[in-house]
Formats: sequence, structure tokens, C-alpha cells
Amino acid sequence: MPTEVSVRTAADLRARMDERRTVRMFSTDPVPEQVVLDAIAVASTAPSGAHQQPWTFVRVKDADVRKQIREAAENEERISYAGRLGDEWLDALRPLGTDDVKPHLTDAPELIVVFQQRFYLEADGSTRKHYYVDESVGIAVGMLLTALHLAGLSALTHTPSPMKFLGEVLNRPRNEKAFAVIPVGYPAEDCVVPDLVRKSLDQVVVTV
Repeated sequence: MPTEVSVRTAADLRARMDERRTVRMFSTDPVPEQVVLDAIAVASTAPSGAHQQPWTFVRVKDADVRKQIREAAENEERISYAGRLGDEWLDALRPLGTDDVKPHLTDAPELIVVFQQRFYLEADGSTRKHYYVDESVGIAVGMLLTALHLAGLSALTHTPSPMKFLGEVLNRPRNEKAFAVIPVGYPAEDCVVPDLVRKSLDQVVVTV
């Protein structure tokens, strides 16, 4: 790629990604299936330890299943906001206006539940270790959020804690552990987002 094209491409990407915001107020309108599949395909190009690709992306479109997930998530969130999170964490969340009510889990037309494959499960029940699972899946989720945004969709990274209920509701195998729930869709017409200020480059970059 010629240098001038590279510089222009990087600047355009930076400007587009600076528009990304986490959305908690979703329209119920459906989204193009191929856009979601292509975004997941992008996420699947992420680097991973020993190229083991230790991730599973579960698309949840069924309204009844999304309702089950919301009920279970809100139950955990009620406990968390009642004190399990601790005062310091609650103080950090307060400017964002979050609480234990999670309508995005049923309003968004679909959820992508990302699971870590903690180990490889052979057909005969034997196992094989996976390496750098947290790092690999975290990178893949970042690439998924980027791809969704660049394709014109909105998303939210939701991580109720604990998340064991997700594996149970979605009937996932024993080698998988939930990593994040990502509602995907278009923002609601009356959607608002926090007025956030991102750190400047000189605050995050150190050159040696």
C-alpha cells in the first residue's frame, strides 16, 4: 500500500472509530444477518495462542431465550448492585447511570454470547489444553465490536457476574465459559449515550 494511501486510511479509520459509543437503548428492528455473520468472521481472524481459536459465538435471536437470559442476568445484577460490587466499583459506575435493569437484552434483535473454550474437548471426551485463552478471546471481541461499528450497527459489552447461567440456558459444553454478552442492533430513536471524553494520544502512548 502506498504511504499516502496508508496515512489516509489510518486517519479515516481513526475518525470513524472515534464515533463509536456503547449503546444501551436499542431499536427492536431486525438487522441484516449477513452483516452480523461477516462481523463474526472478522472476529475469527483474531490472533490466538498456538492458533487454537478458542472461541464460540452464539447468536441468540429467539425472544423467549433472550427473555430467559435477561431474567437471569437481572437477578445477578440485583445482587451486585445491592453490595456485591463494592462501593468503589459502584462509585465508578454512577456517572454512566447503569443499574440492575437490562432492557437491552430483550430489545436488541439479537445477542452474541461469546464463550471461551477453556480447553479442547475431543469427541471421545478427552481434553487438550488451550493457551492464552483470555487474551485471545479478548482480542476477538475487540475486533467484533470494531467490525459491527464499521458496518453501521451498535453494540454493548455486557458482562453480568457470575455468568454460569449463560452456559446453562444455551446448553453449551463443559469446556466453554461465558466471556461476554453483546446485544447487537440499531440505536433506538430516543437513544442517548454518556458524554464521554477519551484520553488523548499523549496520555496513552509512550515512545521508547
